[in-house]
Amino acid sequence: MKIAFYAPLKSPDHPVPSGDRLMARQLMAALRLAGHEVELASSLRAFHATPDTRLEGFEAAIEAEAERLRVLWRVGGKPDLWFCYHPYYKAPDRLGPMLSREFGLAYVTAEASYSHRRNLGIWGEFQVELRETVAQADANLHFTNRDARGLAEAVPQARLETFFPFIDADPFLRRMPQPEDGRLVTVAMMRPGDKLSSYRALAAALRHLPPTGWTLTVIGDGSARAEVEACFAGLDDGRLDWRGQMSGEEVAQELSRASLFVWPGHGEAYGLSYLEAQAAGLPVIAEAVAGVPEVVVHGETGWLVPPDDAVAFADAITALLGNAARRQSMGQAARRFVMEKRSLGAAARRLEEILRRVRNG
Repeated sequence: MKIAFYAPLKSPDHPVPSGDRLMARQLMAALRLAGHEVELASSLRAFHATPDTRLEGFEAAIEAEAERLRVLWRVGGKPDLWFCYHPYYKAPDRLGPMLSREFGLAYVTAEASYSHRRNLGIWGEFQVELRETVAQADANLHFTNRDARGLAEAVPQARLETFFPFIDADPFLRRMPQPEDGRLVTVAMMRPGDKLSSYRALAAALRHLPPTGWTLTVIGDGSARAEVEACFAGLDDGRLDWRGQMSGEEVAQELSRASLFVWPGHGEAYGLSYLEAQAAGLPVIAEAVAGVPEVVVHGETGWLVPPDDAVAFADAITALLGNAARRQSMGQAARRFVMEKRSLGAAARRLEEILRRVRNG
């Protein structure tokens, strides 16, 4: 099929890296791997950071972009399907539902989410639209059980399809793990909110570790770097290796050298960094919060501890650092898990199953 792809929160060509941008790019790659022709329909951003202020000129921008696509399709031919990634209360899809009705296109969402707690100001308006969008869609691909429950409650008639978070695992799988004893690693942006909260929780856990036998490599950067570094004040500087932002290949190389991936995961929708770490053969230690249990198999590919329990987090690190055989078996299970269930190829096969049903009505 000829597919028009749109990500209203953050376009795959946005200059600032993030998990949303990465997933948008990977979805396009998986659709192409499944044999479809995929074009980015629009880079127009619909992100509304607060419920109190509508983006200036937003309505006019939507209408201008819709008209541009109408002209383009009338001249060059319309797509068969509009694929929208991550419409939610902050970032509605104002283009896809309208144009799909006008041109008779199939319509699919991926990672749509609904929350009754967000019915505030313009976010509330967008959630009314979201319910209509989800009801119209020929398929709604949910990445987590939490999203599935929210959508089913808000839109009982929604056509829901299970679709697991995934990564392009090749850069991580092609390196053989060469873990260095005691080497912990984490990969995360440094920004206020949930990311900073996770860094605080990680620093608290490290204070309960033995004074020797471990180091932590921190990969990431961002506007809250000073606050993040302050979280670790008082810990031995020789144990902390601040690497800043790194390329994907560099991250893969660093992961292959570590013994454990440690990241609490506050507010994570699921966390692609967990899948990258597991593809690199690393057991994960995280909190059993948000969407983390969707990507880490507790007791098999990692260990999930109770939320906000620094002692339990530290105990899990100590236990696995002291058991090389257990780390190795978990690391092997982690690589198999990603290869078989959370890789680009697995995602392409699942997408084709879903789109075949959409195509056949």
